[in-house]
Amino acid sequence: MSGPRAIDSARSALLGRVRQRGTRPELLVSAALRHLGVSYRKNVRSLPGSPDFANKQSRWAVFVNGCFWHQHRGCVRATIPAHNREFWVEKFKRNRQRDAQAIRALRRGGYAVVLVWECRSSASARALSKVLKTRRVDVRGAVDHRRVAVDIS
Repeated sequence: MSGPRAIDSARSALLGRVRQRGTRPELLVSAALRHLGVSYRKNVRSLPGSPDFANKQSRWAVFVNGCFWHQHRGCVRATIPAHNREFWVEKFKRNRQRDAQAIRALRRGGYAVVLVWECRSSASARALSKVLKTRRVDVRGAVDHRRVAVDIS
């Protein structure tokens, strides 16, 4: 097979091997949460956006976002593939809209929401401690990716 179809099937096979759970950044955040001694559930499907880590009783949720898939602004990992660029731009736009919608819904439900970016996951222990222990999260203001949650940077 030749042409765009062959490229699409090859790319599909490549992307099919990308893990969605149990990634290195998730393992680092999990270790940080255990170190803090907080209890949590993983991939909580009953909450909007299925947070990677959440505690319903304490009302907090943590999303561990891949820089590529969620287009971390200013990150070198947030590239856009040259092949089929329009598709990717639209896909990333939908991903960010879906993220913002889930975070808004969680915040309306009284949850503290923390975003941990893949490129910054190794430095997340101190920041998680500060947010989850004090629950100081600004829940006012306009909703966009820069302000919808505490962004671990």
